Amino acid sequence: MSDTAASLRRKIDNAKDLRSVVSTMKALAAASIGQYEKSARALEDYHRTVQLGLSVCFRANGMHGFSVAKKNTGVDCSVTGAVIFGSDQGLVGQFNDSIAEHAARTLAPLPGRKKIWVVGERVHDRLADLGLVIEGSFTVPLSIQMVTPLTWEIMLAVLGPGLRENEMAELYLFYNRPRSGSTHAPFHYRLLPLDEAWRRELSGLPWPARNLPEVVGGNMATLPALIREYLFVSLFRACAESLASESASRLAAMERAEKNIDELSGNLQQTFNRLRQSRIDAELFDVIAGVEAVREKAK
Repeated sequence: MSDTAASLRRKIDNAKDLRSVVSTMKALAAASIGQYEKSARALEDYHRTVQLGLSVCFRANGMHGFSVAKKNTGVDCSVTGAVIFGSDQGLVGQFNDSIAEHAARTLAPLPGRKKIWVVGERVHDRLADLGLVIEGSFTVPLSIQMVTPLTWEIMLAVLGPGLRENEMAELYLFYNRPRSGSTHAPFHYRLLPLDEAWRRELSGLPWPARNLPEVVGGNMATLPALIREYLFVSLFRACAESLASESASRLAAMERAEKNIDELSGNLQQTFNRLRQSRIDAELFDVIAGVEAVREKAK
């Protein structure tokens, strides 16, 4: 068989090997979507419980001066903070581009100095290309069990050891949110400040029973703990939904790659079959020509 045919055979074998890898990555992405989406849904009930607890505290005694924002302390409060969730790995389509461009557009008109933290090397590079200065970066967790340590790490880096010692006037979370049909869309919301408008909104939440519970230990002990849980669950949910979106984006990318590989393999196989058939035909013609030559010589 000619060198061209051998080269085609190697390409066909390589395409089969690549498809096997893509199929494995597709299966892993599909399995990951389930665990991250399940975790995000499980947080809804806990998030609601924390909100109800804060509602009771606010109805009882208000915030007692507690606020995650500086007021006339000489600290620069003109800082707008942002935590942007992306990916460490590629093969996710427009996942990092869409959230980076959305964050850049949203932050551009906001006043004050910007402090930006990112989760993921790929979105870090994309934001740097857009001219944004990055304050710090974190590694994307590889499993749902690693989301909790990451969340505490972000809280410590962004908010500091005490909830009242941060210098930011506002803090936004940016991440891709899952949508139906294995798609996602960039999303953001303001996490800080925990101001009067936020307190009034939570105070208006209806309690599911007739009688309000009693705050054990008083507001000064209970309220900071509930606020800390509120911030934690907000960051955890943002990370979980970002990871679910990343897996969905990778699944879609692998499905497209799988389709392209199948088309390429089909084209290569057809070319190989034509080349092999032409080789067989040439050999048959040689045999026929030889037989004819023998016959002619015999005559």
